[in-house]
Amino acid sequence: MALNSLTNSTHPALGIAILAALLVFLARRYFRAARCRPFPGLGWLGLAIIFVSEALLALRVYWVTIYFTPLAWTGYLLLVDSLVATLQGTSLLRRSLRQFLALAAWSVPLWLIFEAYNLRLRNWTYVGLPANPFLRDLGYVWSFATIWPAIFETADFIRALGLFRDSTGTLRRAVSRRAQWILALCGLLCVAMPVLLPPHLGSYLFGPVWAGFALLLDPINYHGKGASLLREWEKGRTGILSSLLLAGLVCGFFWEFWNYWANARWIYIFPILQGWKIFEMPAPGFLGFPPFAVECFAMYEFLRTLKALFSRAAPSRELIAASREEA
Repeated sequence: MALNSLTNSTHPALGIAILAALLVFLARRYFRAARCRPFPGLGWLGLAIIFVSEALLALRVYWVTIYFTPLAWTGYLLLVDSLVATLQGTSLLRRSLRQFLALAAWSVPLWLIFEAYNLRLRNWTYVGLPANPFLRDLGYVWSFATIWPAIFETADFIRALGLFRDSTGTLRRAVSRRAQWILALCGLLCVAMPVLLPPHLGSYLFGPVWAGFALLLDPINYHGKGASLLREWEKGRTGILSSLLLAGLVCGFFWEFWNYWANARWIYIFPILQGWKIFEMPAPGFLGFPPFAVECFAMYEFLRTLKALFSRAAPSRELIAASREEA
């Protein structure tokens, strides 16, 4: 009986413990780091949005119950952007509101690619949504618009903490054309096979999709002279990649934590370890968040590379902090 209860339950306490450990680790690094400026007012506003939204959710205020996820992430973006500003003296919002809004705008259609996969593979579904189509679509767009900014802002914060410093004098490691083709073909298989197979088989293969676009598009970005993690690898620099991977993990736990308490939320229905969840996510699903963050970078940079090619302009090779010009 005890074993059956263990293997057929959710474990929010474990998720809270892991998230708390991540927060303590990042907070210790932050408070030990040198400051470039005082904490901005937008950061206090973001913190207030998070705490007030959580309090109103506990009181079951209707508008907060249906928009809790985008409210919490709006507060998160303001807070993390301000943390970056205190450490670096600047941040995405301070450099250019236009760039931030462009990233948020592209976040919606980019995420809809994965929603299209889900229509066939049925890995998650949404519950508790308002019946009114306008209110429901507003929640969708608002929520989807925070995804890419959350990854980029969190990666900026991790870089600002100095967690992954690029070493100097590292030998170049050339990535051969053959290796690039192999990576791109592997990526193509990852994104194509799940939808080419019958849905009852493809539903087991959503995992490769969370990495496939990165494998497919980063070599294209490389050849298009855009920002590329392969080029960073050639120069012996892995700080951007490491920051993205950790950003994906941090955002993943926040996504699942806030989603678990919301009324309008997603639940997972894919046929793998449904009996052992952390929050709403079957435990193995958390492995998809780090590569998804890398994928977010590759997909957005692919748009910027295309824009540069069509406009015959040379795209910037600056990564993370300076890579979010309007696509």
